[in-house]
Amino acid sequence: MEKKVFLCRKSDVPGESVIQVCPKEVDDGLAVYQVDGKFYVTEDLCTHGMVALSGGDLQGTTIYCPLHGGAFDICSGDAVEKPCTTPLKTYRVVVEGDEIFGLID
Repeated sequence: MEKKVFLCRKSDVPGESVIQVCPKEVDDGLAVYQVDGKFYVTEDLCTHGMVALSGGDLQGTTIYCPLHGGAFDICSGDAVEKPCTTPLKTYRVVVEGDEIFGLID
């Protein structure tokens, strides 16, 4: 069952960028993205290189891993650039006022 977990405020995530958040309800960090005014949340750990994706380059809805240059679609979690092949876990986002929540299972 999903639970609603507070992640950050909208103002914490600059437009066209990504930040790392570490809510106590989650074992590992999460990446919160803002693209064209919409927010997305994925796991922050690259499934290939075991490095934080929040340190990577966000181009549109594609996040590039800072270690090996592989990439993921932040909407679906799909690996879109090798050497990454395993998809990222994505989370549904709820925005209430200035607060961003993730629905975490």
